[in-house]
Amino acid sequence: MTAQRVKRIALAIGEPNGIGPEIAVSAAAQLHGNGVELVLVGDAFVLRHYMQRHAPQRKLVAFGTEGDGLPFVDVPALPGEAFRPGEILAQAGAATVAYVRAAVGLAQRGEVDAVIGCPHSETSINRAGITFSGYPGLIAQLTATPEDRVFLLLVSPELKIGHVTLHERLNNALARITPELVVDAAVAVIEATRSLGIAQPRLGVFGINPHAGEDGLFGDDDRLINVPAVARLREMGYSVDGPAGADLLLSQRRHDVYLAMYHDQGHIPIKLLSPLEASALSVGSGIVFSSVGHGCAYDIAGRGTADPKAALRTVRMLAGLQS
Repeated sequence: MTAQRVKRIALAIGEPNGIGPEIAVSAAAQLHGNGVELVLVGDAFVLRHYMQRHAPQRKLVAFGTEGDGLPFVDVPALPGEAFRPGEILAQAGAATVAYVRAAVGLAQRGEVDAVIGCPHSETSINRAGITFSGYPGLIAQLTATPEDRVFLLLVSPELKIGHVTLHERLNNALARITPELVVDAAVAVIEATRSLGIAQPRLGVFGINPHAGEDGLFGDDDRLINVPAVARLREMGYSVDGPAGADLLLSQRRHDVYLAMYHDQGHIPIKLLSPLEASALSVGSGIVFSSVGHGCAYDIAGRGTADPKAALRTVRMLAGLQS
């Protein structure tokens, strides 16, 4: 993944009854003609609904055809009667997956350089009978990558934090963490950080337990798991510190990127500092995929007030454009 070479990005519209289609259309309209081609991927009738408000002066143009409009790929997945902004419906969840599947297909065929998925709803997707716990697992499935080898890297203006585990019961997440998993996550996160323009990233590894176990006072998980993982990473030539307490490492701010052990350990500091500007990269699959660091906001869906800031920042990050 090399950010400066990403010039065509597929933008899957996400949960159609959330704010995803609105921010997708708004971002595409604002960035049209600014050095990156955004290809909207979703139901054409949903896109046209939001075009009326956010890009009335433009038209949709089928991807691959001539025209000065916003290029799009029509994925007819949502029944018309299920387009109800603000409502959680199984049909919308199934459509969300269909949009991402189509967008990833474009990347796999080399027709786009990267994919961005707008906010999804885990509830609506699971109501459709599709097992889903976030985009990284879906990207793993679509790219035939082992699910536990696609990791999440949250990127905000203030912090970059990768995750060893993500959307699962905390007991299960902690039981899955091994030295090998930590090493794989760290390598994926470091290499992704390099692709974002930091040639030699310095990684800070959060401890599993408070104070990274305090020499066994709070458990020996870090001694048995993170200490050998960090040693292995150093042998591989990476610049890595830790394990140390997440609070200590974050207070020092001496690292380019951090590695959290579980969801909340990494998400809370990002959401605290950048609730609307974070990007969520799925790393390790072989394709460039990112979503945004916020949800589908059913409470404001369809009202025309959704802020596309995170989507815009994600596009600019992947395309190497000035923020």
